[in-house]
Amino acid sequence: QVPLVESGGGLVQAGDSLRLSCTASGRTFSSYTMGWFRQAPGKEREFVAAISWIGGSTYYAVSVKGRFTISRENAKNTVYLQMNSLKPEDTAGYYCAAAYLKRSNYHDYGGYDYWGQGTQVTVSS
Repeated sequence: QVPLVESGGGLVQAGDSLRLSCTASGRTFSSYTMGWFRQAPGKEREFVAAISWIGGSTYYAVSVKGRFTISRENAKNTVYLQMNSLKPEDTAGYYCAAAYLKRSNYHDYGGYDYWGQGTQVTVSS
């Protein structure tokens, strides 16, 4: 088990920024590809961003590329999602996910082993 705890969500206005954090328990965090997904009411969970366990390569959904940045700090067992220029359509519950030694299909939420309970992001217009 790799418990994941997200934080940093909140209510902001369009154009504002937020930084989400996800902290994992355990000693093998560096071996996990970490992803962020989001789910709005009545919609399916969608991929937002991922950062590979090997080399730290990053991947983004088209809708957030250029606005969001994913990063990780292995010494702190933490992954971040810096969200800039937020839009009302970014409103959703944001979920952190971990996949052991994952090397491909980063957008596929079915391929992640562990999930956090989510943090709500609400962007008002």
